[in-house]
Amino acid sequence: MRTAAVAMIQVLRGDRIESEHAGHAVVCRPDGSIVAAWGDPEAVIYPRSSCKMLQALPLVESGAAAGLGDDALALACASHQGAAMHTGRVAQWLAELGLTEADLRCGTHWPHDTETRDALIRSGASPCQLHNNCSGKHAGFLHLGRHLGAGPDYIDPDHPVQRAVRAAFEEVTGAPSPGHAIDGCSAPNFATRLSGLAGAMARFAEAAVTGGYDRRGRAMARLCDAMVAHPELVAGEGRSCTELMRAMGGQVAVKTGAEAVFVAILPRQRLGVALKIADGATRASEAAIARLLVHLGALSPDAPVCRRLVDAELRNWQGTPTGRIIPAPGFP
Repeated sequence: MRTAAVAMIQVLRGDRIESEHAGHAVVCRPDGSIVAAWGDPEAVIYPRSSCKMLQALPLVESGAAAGLGDDALALACASHQGAAMHTGRVAQWLAELGLTEADLRCGTHWPHDTETRDALIRSGASPCQLHNNCSGKHAGFLHLGRHLGAGPDYIDPDHPVQRAVRAAFEEVTGAPSPGHAIDGCSAPNFATRLSGLAGAMARFAEAAVTGGYDRRGRAMARLCDAMVAHPELVAGEGRSCTELMRAMGGQVAVKTGAEAVFVAILPRQRLGVALKIADGATRASEAAIARLLVHLGALSPDAPVCRRLVDAELRNWQGTPTGRIIPAPGFP
């Protein structure tokens, strides 16, 4: 019998609950055993961009990434802002492969970085695929495809790149995926149980602290190290992923995904966390992951990013306090 989502985050106006966000969350060990859970740990979800380190595994464990720096690997795991530090490095990576922006298959959207967006508008220019928040992941797919001698349509679920991604995804999450859907960037996104996703993050955590016992473990360790070494590339200035990793001093990797998914890799505790807010609200997933990181002893409750995301004061346009965002009673 499926367990219902539980209240995790409340939004108060005055002293009255105006909105409430329910969801599922689970903390796992590397062997997949559950340390703690809220809601249904076996809920099947699309991890969206939270699983980019899993999608990057074949790039590293195949040996294709031998000449890549940690900055490129951080971008392979990124949902970036489209700032110059992101687009410039992805463009350089493609050039090193003898490729261009036109070889990407992620599509175009306006950059989330305000300065970059405003500069494009002022100049009358349009964004390109480099500005897509997933362009680093797609550069990684192209790099792996080149290594495999495969064709250009790397987003096809039957392409050797996506077959390698699915195999790694299923092996590390511990179960066959029940299916896939197409993500916003046009790549396949494989469904999984929430506990499988948390267990996968715990395996990354163990690899990060041990250095890895085999090729896959070493690949996991390298990807985790790249994320915490370059938090500004994984997301960008002002973003919760970047601010949380900085606040934890490079000891924990976190990654968000669309529709309010969030994961965390905690090497010191050898634990993995995965959560999904049922209504897809980002404000709730950010608050919930911060609360869980405090609960697990990885994040100080006094860190500015924690105070911004959890027990955050809400103000109106005149600056008058109107309410708060707080954890629901009992979470966690």
